[in-house]
Amino acid sequence: MRTANVNDRLTLVFDDGVVDVEKASDGLFSSDPQAVFDRWPEFRAWADSTAVAGHERAPFDARDLGAPVPRPRQVFAVALNYSDHVEESAATTPAQPTVFTKFPTSLAGPHDTIELPSTLVDWEVELVAVIGVKAHHVAAEDAWRYVAGLTAGQDLSERRIQLEGPAPQFSLGKSFPGFSPTGPVMVTPDEFADPDDLALGCALGGETMQESRTSRMIFSVSEQIAWISRICPLLPGDLLFTGTPAGVGGARDPRRFLSPGEELRSWIEGVGELRNPLVAGSAYPDGPHGPDSRHDRHPHR
Repeated sequence: MRTANVNDRLTLVFDDGVVDVEKASDGLFSSDPQAVFDRWPEFRAWADSTAVAGHERAPFDARDLGAPVPRPRQVFAVALNYSDHVEESAATTPAQPTVFTKFPTSLAGPHDTIELPSTLVDWEVELVAVIGVKAHHVAAEDAWRYVAGLTAGQDLSERRIQLEGPAPQFSLGKSFPGFSPTGPVMVTPDEFADPDDLALGCALGGETMQESRTSRMIFSVSEQIAWISRICPLLPGDLLFTGTPAGVGGARDPRRFLSPGEELRSWIEGVGELRNPLVAGSAYPDGPHGPDSRHDRHPHR
C-alpha cells in the first residue's frame, strides 16, 4: 500500500491514480494525512479490504504532493550509521546508534523549494521509517511490526551551527525550515522484497553525490527502533531518519556545499524521488553567525 499527501488530503496511491480516503471511506477516516496514524491498524484493515476496489482513481500533479507525514510529534535521526560515512567523517564506529532529533518545523514536501541560510548547507540522503503503532521496549526481532511505512528523506545540515560551540548543536543545525524534505509517498514494508536492502542516492546537476544500499547500515531499522524505544516511546506518526552513506559535501576535497539555483534530487528504491529546488535565504551568504570562511571544523557528520 502507498499513501500520499495530495493538497493536504490523505490519498491511496495506485498505478492509475489516487483515491481520496475521506471520500472513499464515507468519512470513516479524516482527510488529514497525519490523523490516520493514530488509527493505523484500523486504517490498514480498511485499505486492504475490497471497500477501496470500486472507487475511481483520480489523476494528480506531483507538484501537489506534500510531506506524507506532515506533523509528527517526534522526529528522530541516527548519525554515523554507514561504515563509509564513519570513515569519511574521521570518526569512530559507534557501539550503539548515535541519536539526535530534528524539529518537525523543518519538514518539507518532495518538490518544495528550500531556502539556504548560508553557503555551508550539506546533503544527507536517508531512508525514513514511519511509526504506525506505539513502540516502547520493543525487541529488534519484532520492530518491523511497529512500522507503518517507509519514505525518502534528506537530512540537510548547516554545518557551522551543527558543530560550533563547546557541544555540537545537531538538532539546530539540521532543523532550519525545509531541512527535512520527505516523500514522495509512504510505502508499507510488505511492498518490498526486502525492506532492509534498498538502493538510495542523491544527485546535484546530474552528478551523483551519494549512492549506496540500506543493507550497509551499521544498525538496521529494527535495531534503531529497539534502541530508541528502550528510552523513548515512539508514537504513531513519528519519523526516524536512519542515517546517510558516504558522499556528503563536507567530506569532499575540495568541500562542496549546496548553492542557489541547483536542484537536489534524492531517491529510494521502491519509494520514488525528491526534487527540491534551492534558493538563497535572507541571510545568505553570510549565514546566521558571520562569514562562512570562519568555519574550519570537521563539517560532515
